[in-house]
Amino acid sequence: MNRIKAVAENTFRESIRDKVLYVLLFFAVATILGSKVLGWISIGQDIKIIKDICLAAMSIFGTLIAIFVGANLVYKEIDKKTLYTLLAQPMKRYEFMLGKYMGLLAVIVVSLVFMTAGSSLYLWLMGGALNAVWFQSILLIFVKLVLLTAFSILLSTLVSPILGAIIVVSFYVTGHATEVFRDLPPQLDGTISKQALELLYYVIPNLNLFNLQSEAANNVPVAGGYLLYALIYGLAWTALFLVLACMAFEGRDV
Repeated sequence: MNRIKAVAENTFRESIRDKVLYVLLFFAVATILGSKVLGWISIGQDIKIIKDICLAAMSIFGTLIAIFVGANLVYKEIDKKTLYTLLAQPMKRYEFMLGKYMGLLAVIVVSLVFMTAGSSLYLWLMGGALNAVWFQSILLIFVKLVLLTAFSILLSTLVSPILGAIIVVSFYVTGHATEVFRDLPPQLDGTISKQALELLYYVIPNLNLFNLQSEAANNVPVAGGYLLYALIYGLAWTALFLVLACMAFEGRDV
């Protein structure tokens, strides 16, 4: 446990110095503050627009942080030859991977807390209500980022950072469109295309499950059972990706 903590702390320190992190946070803040402009265009809907854009900014920029920081974690250690020194110590490979994951997750937590505080303050100043569904939607965004971070860590053991970033972006987009794969038009019945798309529905996590932007914007209460299901669903996929990441790294010749 101490070895995992040491790797996590080192990963957090390295990641927090990454200039890409601050660039992404800058654009996140700019997007949140710019949401008022779109609110003016929609007469009487400004608070709804602000909520929607703030939550979208947290989700998108949180994902980009996981991509651009996470996809490079293991590759950077191999490129700098520091991985050989670490593995020469009495450290298991799975401990190294879990430490990397926990360190990156800590960066995600700090970034999301920063964006949540800024969005909540801005929303309050604009006269919006900070009710339960607002914070529930942020909680599910966090669960989604936990899952995406694990997937990013898995790819960091398998492919180059650029290819890993492309795959995670594709995964993010596809994961939000899985409902489309299930509700296909009848014209595709019996075709190979429909079978392939239906298979994607079951093998790709349904990221849209963590999307409560509409409920938060319209102050629609969310059932506790739905939140619990989404939490278990997200953590189950996260555990699977972490197990696969540890297995992939165990079998990698470094």
